[in-house]
Amino acid sequence: MDQKSEEIKNRQQAIEKEHEEKQRKADETLHKLVEDIDNHPDDYRTYYDLCSFLVQLHNYTQAEELMMKALGLFADRSKKAKETLTYGLGNVYYAAGEYDKAIQQFNSLSDGDMKTDAYIMLAQSYMAKEDYKKAVVFALTAQGFRRQDPEINYLLASSLLALGNFKESAEFYDKVLAAKPNDGKANFDRGIVAMVLEEDFSTYFDKAKSNDPKYFEKGQKRLADIEKFIQVKNKK
Repeated sequence: MDQKSEEIKNRQQAIEKEHEEKQRKADETLHKLVEDIDNHPDDYRTYYDLCSFLVQLHNYTQAEELMMKALGLFADRSKKAKETLTYGLGNVYYAAGEYDKAIQQFNSLSDGDMKTDAYIMLAQSYMAKEDYKKAVVFALTAQGFRRQDPEINYLLASSLLALGNFKESAEFYDKVLAAKPNDGKANFDRGIVAMVLEEDFSTYFDKAKSNDPKYFEKGQKRLADIEKFIQVKNKK
């Protein structure tokens, strides 16, 4: 076997070993979470934790079934349990790309603590559906409760950017960067806004490239589209 073939074989073995280790850890975690339900059958949080892990594993069908079962067991016992599990079911649908079902669950929440989180998820769901006007409405509502939250401000900025409201978008990206100056995604998106507004954008892209190279690379098509947009705008 030549050296190149040996290197390929070693790389494949290393990948297989890494995959086996990840699978072993996932199996251990799954076993522990199932055991928690068996040991604490009256604690709705054990169902929520297992459901969250199933979502991480992209096992959406089992996660949905588990949440439905948990709601059947706990919905009439406690409002907190019902709200938490409903939010969990909404997250399952969101992760599975079933945004209308997710929206239905998040809209049904009434508890104050969960409601702000629900507004955030509603904004994200409408963004995923490319209904940016509704995304802005729910993100603004959430922002009313958590004005400095970078996650909410990023949602707002991104929705406004998609709507072409560049100046307003810049304001919210600036809020994100005030809290998280090295956030790669926020720096890249703020750089795009700066290009459109004819501001200096190089610093934003430099930070994006060093802090989130994958997002920077993925955004190259967007950069090209913006450059074309600016060229057309300047010709007018």
